[in-house]
Amino acid sequence: MNKFLTLVFGLMTLFLTSCNFSEDVYINEDGSGKISFSFDGSQLMQMAGDKMKEDGEKAIDSTFSFKEVFDEKRDSIAQLSEEEQAKFKKLENFNMHMVMNPESQQMTFELFTEFNDASEMQNMFEALTAFSDLEGAKKGKEQPMNDPSNPFKNLDDTSTELNYAFDGKTFTRTVKILDPEAHQKGADSIKDMMAMFGSSTYKLNYHFPRPVKSVSNENAMFSADRKTVMIEFPFSTYVLDPKALNLEVILED
Repeated sequence: MNKFLTLVFGLMTLFLTSCNFSEDVYINEDGSGKISFSFDGSQLMQMAGDKMKEDGEKAIDSTFSFKEVFDEKRDSIAQLSEEEQAKFKKLENFNMHMVMNPESQQMTFELFTEFNDASEMQNMFEALTAFSDLEGAKKGKEQPMNDPSNPFKNLDDTSTELNYAFDGKTFTRTVKILDPEAHQKGADSIKDMMAMFGSSTYKLNYHFPRPVKSVSNENAMFSADRKTVMIEFPFSTYVLDPKALNLEVILED
């Protein structure tokens, strides 16, 4: 597991080059459901696949829980503050599925968890940042917020807050700017990294138990049965203008 996770951490420093990120939410009639965050780095594999085959790298298809990882790192976590330890505790129900195959040139990650109520959902980058924070703690140092080698930490902006809600008819995804000055400062600090995002996209795919009556974003697309809403953004929009991804979806009665 440790060797596997070392590979994951290394790949995370590359993933923003030209990848497709997706946020999928599946909501049941009673408000429970599943949230899944995935990213496809197959273009990177196309570039690195031949070298990996030459190096004898084997295909990986593995699923693991964050609880398993945290249990292995419990000594490092015990050295953190109570606040930091509580953050890891909150993420124990997350799972990750990783596929990396040099032969088929496939490289995908999926981070997922279930919820009983939409309000339990949270920013999925928190889970990825938790990995990075844990590695920094193990090395006895905290990684800076604008560290280019740690792009995921740059995306975990504490000046914003992401909330979800569903009352049985109306679903909302709402980003609040808690500290406008700090958020602008953070955005300015990583503008020079925008070229790193290349053609990367961030897609919202929301699946509901009933057909959708209306959606607040005019660029939204629908499945044939109108139970799924799909919207695509440049990944740079997700980073620099998170409120652009705010959404209200109203279902039919």
